[in-house]
Amino acid sequence: MNPDDISVSLVRSWDAEEIVALYRAGGWWKDEYDPTEIPRLIGGSFAFVVAADKKSGRAVGMGRAISDGVSDAYIQDLVVLPEYRRRDLGTAMVSLLVAWCREAGISWIALVAEPGSEQFYIPLGFARMEGYIPLIYQSDP
Repeated sequence: MNPDDISVSLVRSWDAEEIVALYRAGGWWKDEYDPTEIPRLIGGSFAFVVAADKKSGRAVGMGRAISDGVSDAYIQDLVVLPEYRRRDLGTAMVSLLVAWCREAGISWIALVAEPGSEQFYIPLGFARMEGYIPLIYQSDP
């Protein structure tokens, strides 16, 4: 497939079923999640990017930035369907999200990388935050 067959763009809405399929591909969708909340998830993001196959119009990748819009932003939920990987779509999506944040004056941009994926992010300008440990809230400690 030619890279020109895929468009990468910021969106304010997208087909919920396609976004759920991408969350499933990333291993992040739980059965108790409500797919009708996808429009709110997209709308509540500072930036939401979709890579779409131009022929089918189907979303084949996504990512988003969450931010206060002033000082800090976090990139998360970056995923590309397996059959579309190794075509620089992830690079294009991260680059677009970073550019959007920087154009808004946000210079502190972070993410939590999946184990083994940090080599993807380093050439894009990200570095390990030495001395910091990502934490997650556990409702049942």
